[in-house]
Amino acid sequence: MKRDLVKTAQIFKAFSVAVRLEILDLLKNGELCACVLLEKLDLTQSGLSYHMKILIESGIVTAREEGKWVHYTISEQGRQKIIQMFLESTARN
Repeated sequence: MKRDLVKTAQIFKAFSVAVRLEILDLLKNGELCACVLLEKLDLTQSGLSYHMKILIESGIVTAREEGKWVHYTISEQGRQKIIQMFLESTARN
């Protein structure tokens, strides 16, 4: 149970900053290169990397390298976990 709570906390942490919600909004229609995210967001490359690390650790986003760039996408497993976690955390006993 404690492990589940830690994972839930990671997911809520991922949603706790507006720029990460903006990143998820950009990714909701499919995979994007870090270069595209950098163009659309007011972030440095290190700032983007910091936020992406949190999103990846939460399981919401996955990354793949292609050349010198990283491409990000919302993972289907992460999407389902978020829905399940939200429903469970707000359900009446």
